Amino acid sequence: MKYQLEQDEMQAYLASSHYVDWQNPLIIQKAEALFAHCSNDLEKIRKAFLFVRDEIPHSGDINSHKITHTASEALAEGEGVCYVKSLLLAALLRSQGIATGMCYQRLARANDHIIHGLNAVYLPELQKWVRLDARGNLPGKAAEFYVEEPDREQLVFAVRSELDEVDYPTIYAEPPLATTKVLEENEDCAEVLKNKLPERL
Repeated sequence: MKYQLEQDEMQAYLASSHYVDWQNPLIIQKAEALFAHCSNDLEKIRKAFLFVRDEIPHSGDINSHKITHTASEALAEGEGVCYVKSLLLAALLRSQGIATGMCYQRLARANDHIIHGLNAVYLPELQKWVRLDARGNLPGKAAEFYVEEPDREQLVFAVRSELDEVDYPTIYAEPPLATTKVLEENEDCAEVLKNKLPERL
């Protein structure tokens, strides 16, 4: 798939912001510990990916009612929905000078569609963006990042166009309003996941 950048300047994909708040002391401290023994950026990407995928559970998978909103909140609370887990992965990698954005899929459920959030990371040595999905694995659905084959994409969900599912090509420097507003305006994560997730960006 051919991607398009929301922002022209690569610096936008390295910035610290309200949602991707990598300059928060919690993020900085975690990054120092997480990457202490990494020798290159590919190892850092894999380390961060595995941490967010496996050690920060998706709030829906643990039947949580708690809503987190920012990268540092996801780290502090130890959970988040896919939108916020993608912010945490972006924050950890941006803290290392690794350009990272957010991207999205439109997926079908039984009676509706929902927007799913994941990441894209820029690999300078390949001069390309590669998508990563740190949502957390599901039965029969395993996402991965391969250091030996960094451009090999393995996501949680494969888009089915016959069900009106979509891989959105835009790589965002900041999360789009549709993904932040629903979290800011609600207090029960279980209710959001059941009934209030956006169907379109």
